[in-house]
Amino acid sequence: MDIGERFPDYVLTDDEGKEFDSKAMAGRRYVLYFYPKDNTGGCTTEAKEFTAALPAFEGMGMTVIGVSRDSTKSHQNFKEKQGLGIKLLTDPDHALMEKVGAWGLKTNYGKTFEGVKRSTFIIGADGNVEAAWINVKVAGHVAKVLDKAKSLQ
Repeated sequence: MDIGERFPDYVLTDDEGKEFDSKAMAGRRYVLYFYPKDNTGGCTTEAKEFTAALPAFEGMGMTVIGVSRDSTKSHQNFKEKQGLGIKLLTDPDHALMEKVGAWGLKTNYGKTFEGVKRSTFIIGADGNVEAAWINVKVAGHVAKVLDKAKSLQ
């Protein structure tokens, strides 16, 4: 997804087992990030850092939403175990991930496979992509997203 491009509408199940329709975010800027797996090292660090930064995002009228292929039950356990304050959505068939470029070939320890590309988007109140990071490294990433969000105010 390129900056200025319309982010696709989506309906996914949230961590409470409820349907989450992206149209509910119309008129509101927010962060949507994609991560590989609940309760794994980098994903836990990223989720905890987004949770810690949530008050700063909320102070700008934004929220943060994470998306992985994990089940609702897995998300519930992840949130409880790690004390997370962000909403988590499940994309089990990776349909949304594919649409936005957050799914594809990856290489890890010399092996190539398909999987989630850790990615983050700031989606504007108009539904367009205002910032995008694909294949990000966790270290320092949340701070970069927060800085960019501040610059968009």
